[in-house]
Amino acid sequence: MRREHAMEKQEWMLRRNCSLTPRQLGLAYGVLCCLSFVVAGIFVMMGAWQVIFFTLLELGAVAVAFLVYARHATDREHIALSPDCLLIERFDGTQVQRIRLDPVWARVAAPRGAQDLIRVRACGVEVEIGRHVTMARRRQIARELQQQVPSVAQLRHAA
Repeated sequence: MRREHAMEKQEWMLRRNCSLTPRQLGLAYGVLCCLSFVVAGIFVMMGAWQVIFFTLLELGAVAVAFLVYARHATDREHIALSPDCLLIERFDGTQVQRIRLDPVWARVAAPRGAQDLIRVRACGVEVEIGRHVTMARRRQIARELQQQVPSVAQLRHAA
């Protein structure tokens, strides 16, 4: 067995912490609409027909807020390290960005401050990752990357 096959691909998934999935959000919005229209209907039956306009305005504003939330609920970053490639994928709304770096030249800088991100640099390209996870998780991933990247480079040179 060759040494380069001894190391399997390492992967990290950094996801946004969302309390509701887009489906649950749609269900919550449906319940909110039903309740709001019942209350508005009662007021309309009592002669206060203007309430329905405010109900529509309120539900429209909530719909916009929910759509923005749902669009970014699945935002994430995926890191895959193999002997040939350090692949960083960013999923932001409907956009996907893929950055391929050579692990032999890659250097990982751990975050220093509370708002800092992990910096990965190789061949003049610098990528910041970890914006969807806590500081403790960023530091843990930075340590793991700092340990794994040099070992991958050694495996590739040994082959």
